[in-house]
Amino acid sequence: MTGTHPRPEPAVPPGLRLYAIGDVHGRADLLARLLAEIEADAARRPSLAKRVVFLGDYVDRGMQSKEVIDLVLGAAPALALAEVVTLMGNHEEMMHRFLGDTSVGRSWMLNGGDATLASYRIEPPPVFAADARYRQAQTELLECLPDRHLRFLEGLAVSHTAGDYLFVHAGVRPGVPLERQRREDMLWIRDRFLRSEEDFGKMVVHGHSIEEDPVVRPNRIGIDTGAYATGKLTCLALEGTRREFLST
Repeated sequence: MTGTHPRPEPAVPPGLRLYAIGDVHGRADLLARLLAEIEADAARRPSLAKRVVFLGDYVDRGMQSKEVIDLVLGAAPALALAEVVTLMGNHEEMMHRFLGDTSVGRSWMLNGGDATLASYRIEPPPVFAADARYRQAQTELLECLPDRHLRFLEGLAVSHTAGDYLFVHAGVRPGVPLERQRREDMLWIRDRFLRSEEDFGKMVVHGHSIEEDPVVRPNRIGIDTGAYATGKLTCLALEGTRREFLST
């Protein structure tokens, strides 16, 4: 009699404790609390290497975007010996594009960019302000954005792989091999990915799509729990084939 063999449980490389953090969206207060939880958790496992993967959307909506980036940039020394991987979200893409193209300004403001400008002490333009007002906001942001924040935006990765896991902000397009995925899909895709039951070849860990609690499916794990509105910032902790969730 023949049969199919069940797929092994996905695992991260041996000797590694990996922490994936969902969408922060300007809630530095929650991120500080979650990083303290991760630090305490990591201290209980001194023999393991530690890696923290941020899934993007550090900015917008919440009122502490600048402070969030400062916390992320300081996470490696704060979490002694931890490797920190920072992925780009669609909101960082909008912010970065605005630095060179004010035509995205209205879309950015409608998606919470006003809160990000305010965190840098810049008066946000009204959504339907004239182009000159958006150019003024762009100039002010270019003048006051710290160099390390610009380097942060320019250096964000789009995906990260560890063992049997793929980490990405939004998801992947079903039917397309992982090595041929488009940047736009990895930052923006939603329904086609969320509805898919396809085996993507890796367990995909993502944010971008808000759920009340983490979502675990055979092909994906979603950990955007709407921190800016709910006060719940979620982290997925992986070790071998084991999974745990930490949250504020």
